[in-house]
Amino acid sequence: MKISSDIEQINQFLAEHRIEEVFNEELRTHMTIQRFNQGAFICSQGDSAQTMFILVKGKVKVYTSSAEGKTLILSFKTPLELIGDIEYVRESNYINTVEAISTVEVISIDYRWLKKLSKNYTPFLQFLLKVITEKFYIKSNSMSFNLMYPVEVRLASYLLSISYDDTNSLLNDNLNTINLKDAANLIGTSYRHVNRVIQQFCKDGLVERKNGSILIKNRDGLSILASNNIYE
Repeated sequence: MKISSDIEQINQFLAEHRIEEVFNEELRTHMTIQRFNQGAFICSQGDSAQTMFILVKGKVKVYTSSAEGKTLILSFKTPLELIGDIEYVRESNYINTVEAISTVEVISIDYRWLKKLSKNYTPFLQFLLKVITEKFYIKSNSMSFNLMYPVEVRLASYLLSISYDDTNSLLNDNLNTINLKDAANLIGTSYRHVNRVIQQFCKDGLVERKNGSILIKNRDGLSILASNNIYE
């Protein structure tokens, strides 16, 4: 992880995402830019929440885990997205695990500065309310969708989401088959079922299984199967 306090870069990111008015100038002096490599954790479920992150570049995976160790994917997120906003309001530990699936850049703000400098700052409070209400609206729909959609749709969505970044550029054209066990957990089904679906995808020319990896052969076909990607 790399950390920078380049105020010009911070202002550039805020302007790029049209949120300059949300954060006052004094608060910006306490912001930092953090860069995470693919596979790094921005935050982990259950950890003490002390920081809010503004996702300004890259793509992350959001998932939750049960006490038994089972995991369930909730969504893939691209800019602009807040991480740690609900925890800030609730004063709780991080609710979910957020993992970088590409190189990711975030603007980080310590909660203590938010409370000191933005607790009564109307533009920030309005922005926070909008983000959180939108997040709960999406979650209420996606949780039911995840249960209603067949495994074929969920797996196609997963393959697309894990393989392309926020600019629609290819991240991974090969998905190692070892990760299929993780995929099965994340989409809420069995490894055996995922294997059967992959075999059907191979027959349909959507993917190719070769040398221990899954190669995406027909992105458009996967997109049609996934319809509107249920994880994004």
